[in-house]
Amino acid sequence: MKRYETSYFFREGIRGVFLHGFMSFAAVGVIVACLLIMGSFALLAFNLDAIIKDIQNNNEILVVLDEGLSREEFVRFGTTLSGRTDIMDNIAEYTPISKDQALADFAEKVDEEYRYLIEGFATDNPLRDRYVVKLIDVNQMQDTVLKLEALNGVAQVYARLDIAQNLVRLRNAMNTISLLLILILLAVSAFIISNTVKLATFDRREEIGIMRVVGATKSFVRWPFVIEGFLLGLIGSIIAFFLQWRVYALLTERISEGLSGIALIKTVSFGEILAPVLGIFLLAGFLVGVGGSVLTIRKFLRV
Repeated sequence: MKRYETSYFFREGIRGVFLHGFMSFAAVGVIVACLLIMGSFALLAFNLDAIIKDIQNNNEILVVLDEGLSREEFVRFGTTLSGRTDIMDNIAEYTPISKDQALADFAEKVDEEYRYLIEGFATDNPLRDRYVVKLIDVNQMQDTVLKLEALNGVAQVYARLDIAQNLVRLRNAMNTISLLLILILLAVSAFIISNTVKLATFDRREEIGIMRVVGATKSFVRWPFVIEGFLLGLIGSIIAFFLQWRVYALLTERISEGLSGIALIKTVSFGEILAPVLGIFLLAGFLVGVGGSVLTIRKFLRV
C-alpha cells in the first residue's frame, strides 16, 4: 500500500465517521453499552470463579476417627491414607490432630473468663482424634468423602457438600450466562456498525460504482469503510474500558464494605486484570468494527 493511498484511506475513513454523525454516535454508544454489560458479567463471573477457588483452597474435610483407636493406630492412619492413591489424587494435604491438641485449640477460641470450664475436660476429653483434609477439586468432594468413610477406623466425615455443590452450580450458570451475553452483544454491536457503514455506502453507491467501472480495485474502495468501522470500534472500546474501570471500582468498593466481615469474599483488584481487560475490549471493538464494515461493503462491490 502506497503512502498517499494510506493517507487517503484514513482521511476518507475519518470523514465517514463525521459524515453521519448521529449514526456514528449511535454506533459508539451501542458498542460502549454492549461492552460494559458484557464486561460486567464477565468480571462478575471471573470474581465468582476466584472466590470459589479460594474456598476450594481453604475447603477442609474433617475426618473423625473411632474413639477406641490407640495412639499408634492414630499415627498409622496417616500412613494408610498416604497409600491410597485413589483418595490422595484429590487431597492437597492432610494434618493429623490429636484429641488433646483439638481440645487445646478449642480452649484458645473460648473467652478467657470461661476457660476454666474447658480445664475440667483435661482428664476426660470428649473429643476424638481427627485428620483435617484439604481437597484439590471441590467437584470430587462427594466421591472423596465416600472413600474416606469406607476406611477402617473412621467414625465420621464432616463436609459441607451442599455449599460446595451450590457454588459450583452458580459458577457454571454465571459462565454460561456470560458466554451467551457476550455472543448476543457482539452480534448487536456488529449489526449497528453494519448499519452505520451501510448508510455511508448507500449514500456513495453511485461514486463506488463509478470507481469500480473506471478500474478502482475492491481493496481501494473497501479500505476507507474498514477504517471507518475500525475507528468506531476503537473509540467505543476505549470509552467502555475507562467506564468499566470506574464501574468496577465502585462495585467492588460497595461489595467490600457490605461483606467486610466475611473473610472468604475477596474481589480481584482491577489493577491485576487491567491489561487483559484492555486487550479484550480493544479486540472486541476491532472485530465488531472491522467485521461489520467488511461484511457490509461486500455487496456494494459487486459491479
